[in-house]
Amino acid sequence: MSIKKNKISHPLLRHKLGYLRDKDTQSKEFREIMAEISRILAYEVMREWEDFDIQNIETPIAKTQIERIVNPPIVVSVLRAGNGMLDAVLSMIPFAQVGFIGIYRDKFINNTVEYYYKMPKDVKGKNIFLCDPLLATGDTLIASIDRLKSYDVGKIKVLSVLVSKYGLERIHHFHPDVDFYFVEEEEELNDEGYLIPGLGDAGDRLFQTL
Repeated sequence: MSIKKNKISHPLLRHKLGYLRDKDTQSKEFREIMAEISRILAYEVMREWEDFDIQNIETPIAKTQIERIVNPPIVVSVLRAGNGMLDAVLSMIPFAQVGFIGIYRDKFINNTVEYYYKMPKDVKGKNIFLCDPLLATGDTLIASIDRLKSYDVGKIKVLSVLVSKYGLERIHHFHPDVDFYFVEEEEELNDEGYLIPGLGDAGDRLFQTL
């Protein structure tokens, strides 16, 4: 099974990505641009949605039938950087439920550590839109996907701004059924696991932390 990579190529996205990459872009503008990109990704990830209910309504002019989305996805933020995408995705899919996963890579134990997990009550079979702006080594996303699958969720789709070729291949090795939606794919990682050229640490730039 090949990796399902959905690179969303659009002049506006390339324009906005340039500002995210720029080290001189300040936190407020960085957050706003991240939200703008996330709304476009949400639009694209919903493109193939097929679960609708047909309802009868009346317009001001006549009776007609309309489609309403049913069984909406759960939008999951990988803390903390995923929160920079969350509100924007929900602005496009306001009927979605929300979950949070807090996982980080601990360099001292050379493994991932989960510190927070909160999901809606019934996640079994539900489609998951997993939000994380940067996919570098893939460690935290692999751990997040492992955790979600332990609850028998449905299809998982990852929304990112930048992804690494290495990270995509690693996740595909463990989870070949996961789809990816992103703006750009990077070829390199530095010794600290940052994307090159990348945009730095998304969480730090979103929230002005070190």
